[in-house]
Amino acid sequence: MKDFNQLSERQRKIVRFMVQYHERFGYPPTIREIGDATDIRSTSVVNYNLNKLVSAGYLQRSDKVSRGLRLVAVPPLGQSDKARKVSQFTRVPLVGHIVASAPVPIPEDVGHYYDEEALMELPPSLLGNADPAQVFALTVKGDSMIDAMIREGDIVILHSQAEARRGDMIAAWLPGRGETTLKYYFPEDDGRVRLQPAHPTLPPIYVPASELEIKGRVLTVIRKLS
Repeated sequence: MKDFNQLSERQRKIVRFMVQYHERFGYPPTIREIGDATDIRSTSVVNYNLNKLVSAGYLQRSDKVSRGLRLVAVPPLGQSDKARKVSQFTRVPLVGHIVASAPVPIPEDVGHYYDEEALMELPPSLLGNADPAQVFALTVKGDSMIDAMIREGDIVILHSQAEARRGDMIAAWLPGRGETTLKYYFPEDDGRVRLQPAHPTLPPIYVPASELEIKGRVLTVIRKLS
């Protein structure tokens, strides 16, 4: 990692602002907010300096999530212990709900359901070897996975992927029906897929493999405190 004092003045200002911003709000700033705070009018110049900070070992970036900046090294700037802990966590976007019941239609305003400020801080150990840029979270509705100890209000952490192994718990999207559900994934020999609930009284759902899109595989569950 490059010594902090060897960074340009602009880059040091960006790091200081990001530390202060995270300490205050608990999530990273936008590129525009960084520019406003550091007197950089051009977003391309902000991006240039952010990329330099990535190369210097201070940041990780992802273009696939909103506010996709993560400080991975915090220099000794005199900040509080709360800000120093930023490098110990991974920020994951909480992007909406997944139904653990019979598949239900997606709301018409699905394109607007993502709150860019809804970011969860998780220890990297919960993500295993998954790339944090490919991880997202959904709040569970329904109780079809209750025997897997997943109840309504829990949060599932998923890796974004289009394929799964037999027995994986997945976020299943049924585009022909405009419906989504959380189930175990079992491909059948006849070309269908069995979406298996974890509930003693609910039957499995069978769909042609061509009518199923896998949106993510469950990595872990954050259980709601009762």
